[in-house]
Amino acid sequence: MPFGCLTLGEKKDYNSPTEITDRYDLGQIVKSEEFCEIFRAKDKTTSKMYTCKKFLKKDGRKVRKAAKNEIFILKMVKHPNILQLVDVYETRKEYFLFLELATGREVFDWILDQGYYSEKDTSNVIRQVMEAVAYLHSLNIVHRNLKLENLVYYNRLKHSKIVISDFHLAKLENGLIKEPCGTPEYLAPEVVGRQRYGRPVDCWALGVIMYILLSGNPPFYDEADDDDYENHDKNLFRKILAGDYEFDSPYWDDISDSAKSLVSRLMEVDQDQRLTAQEAINHEWISGNAASDKNIKENVCAQIEKNFAKAKWKVVIMLEMTFFIRHRLVGFVLYFYHCALRISLPARTFGEYSPFFSEGNGSQQGHYLSHSSFADFFSELLFLPPSATRYSQSPYRKDCSLNGHLRNTSGQLFPDQAPVCLNGERPKYTKLTAKLSFQKHI
Repeated sequence: MPFGCLTLGEKKDYNSPTEITDRYDLGQIVKSEEFCEIFRAKDKTTSKMYTCKKFLKKDGRKVRKAAKNEIFILKMVKHPNILQLVDVYETRKEYFLFLELATGREVFDWILDQGYYSEKDTSNVIRQVMEAVAYLHSLNIVHRNLKLENLVYYNRLKHSKIVISDFHLAKLENGLIKEPCGTPEYLAPEVVGRQRYGRPVDCWALGVIMYILLSGNPPFYDEADDDDYENHDKNLFRKILAGDYEFDSPYWDDISDSAKSLVSRLMEVDQDQRLTAQEAINHEWISGNAASDKNIKENVCAQIEKNFAKAKWKVVIMLEMTFFIRHRLVGFVLYFYHCALRISLPARTFGEYSPFFSEGNGSQQGHYLSHSSFADFFSELLFLPPSATRYSQSPYRKDCSLNGHLRNTSGQLFPDQAPVCLNGERPKYTKLTAKLSFQKHI
C-alpha cells in the first residue's frame, strides 16, 4: 500500500482484531509513551515494515482524544520530512495507527557517532525541520511539541533526511489557542504565561533545538537547580518568561554571529516579533553560506553527554517519587484493614521485604506481627520521607533497589535494625496482597 493512503472509511462499524492480525504481524513493544504503545509491524503481503501505535481506549478520555487528533492531523499532511500515516484501524478497545518506519537514529546519537560535526550539519538539520514546520503552518497546523526526541533520521544512510514524529498534540489554529501543553524546556513564554498562542510557539521550540545542537546545553538550564527539584520548573518558567538565556563562553566561542542572530530571532519573547518558519528558512545561516564549517564536535558532545546524564538522573528521581506514592497507598489500605477488622498478618507474608525479617529472627516460622508493631510499620509506609530513599540501576529498566531503615514515630529503629531491601525488583503488590493470611486478633 502506498504511503499516505488510508483504509479508514466513514463507516461507524468497528474493525475486528482479526482484520489487523490477518494483514500485519505485530512484533513486541518497542517502547511505551504517555498515550500509546509502539510496535514494529510487518505487512504480510508486501513484507514492508511499519511503525504501529496502539492507543487503548480504556486509558481515558485524553488518550482517546490524542488518538483521534493524531489521525485527523496526519490525514491532512504529506511532506517528505513528516512520517506519513499509512493505515488506521479502530476496534472497540483500541486505535491502531500504522506509519512509515524510521530506522535511523535520534539526532543526538547521530552527532555522537560523527567524526566531524559543524554548524553546517546543524544548519542542514534545522533547514529540513523548518521546511516541514513551514508546511504545517501553511495548513494552519501547530505542532505544539517540537523537541529533539521527536526528530529522527529516516534511515541509516549517510545523507538520510530528518523526519518529525508524534502529532498527538498538534492542533488546527482556528483562532488563537489557549490550552497549555508541551514539554517544559521547549515551552514558549506565551504558553508559560497562559496567554493565547499560535504558530510562533513552534518557532520558539526550533530556537531551543538549534541552541542545544550548537552548544550541547539547554538555554534555560541552571546547575543550581540540580538538587532543588521542587523549584526546578518554577525557576525554568521564570527564565523562559524573561527570555533569560546567554551565549555562554566557552560553549559559544566558536559559533558564528549569524547562528547567534537566528537563535535570538527565533527565541524572541514577543511572539509578534518572532521570526516565522518561512522567514527563518530565508535567513542567511540556512539559505546562504553563513554557517561555519569549523569542527565543534568535541565541545558539543561533551555537553550533550553531561546534560543527558542529568536528564537520566531526573528520571530516577521521578521513579522514586512515583514508587513512594504507591508505597504509601498500599500501606494505607492494609493499615485500614488491620485497624478496622482487628486482624494480624503473619510476618512471613512480607518475606525479605519485611522490616521484621532477618535470618533467625523467627519471622519465617509463623510468628505474627503484634497490633502495635503492625501500626508502627504501616505508619512508616504512610509517612516515610522520600529523601530517605535512593534508587540505583538504570531508570529505563523495570527494576530498582531501595535501601534504608524504617523507624517508628519516636525515631527508633525497628527491632534488629533490619533494613528494607527491595533487591533488584519492585514489590508486586497484587501478588503480595493475594498471599495475605488473615487471622482473627485474639
